[in-house]
Amino acid sequence: QVQLVESGGGLVQAGGSLRLSCAASGQTFSTYAMGWFRRAPGKEREFVAVITRSGGNTAYADSVKGRFTISRDNAKNTVSLQMNDLKPEDTAVYYCAAAYYRGIVQDSSAYNHWGQGTQVTVSS
Repeated sequence: QVQLVESGGGLVQAGGSLRLSCAASGQTFSTYAMGWFRRAPGKEREFVAVITRSGGNTAYADSVKGRFTISRDNAKNTVSLQMNDLKPEDTAVYYCAAAYYRGIVQDSSAYNHWGQGTQVTVSS
């Protein structure tokens, strides 16, 4: 069982940066692909970024590619999302999630464990 706790959300002006972190409990963190998803007001939850078990491969939604960077530290059981050049349309609740999966997975149904979410608000 993996428990996930996100932190680092907040209010930022357009063009600014935030770094989200997700701390995972349990001793099997390195066996999970880790992803970030978000849900904007009135919209469906959408994929943002994913990193494989070893951290050797990543994938991003087109809307954040070149602005967001996902990383992980398996020794510390953490995964982070560095968000630069933020835009008002990035406003959402951001969720960390874990999938017991070897490669890249963007489908939210593949993720077994979810954090409680952290709010990111970008003002124009």
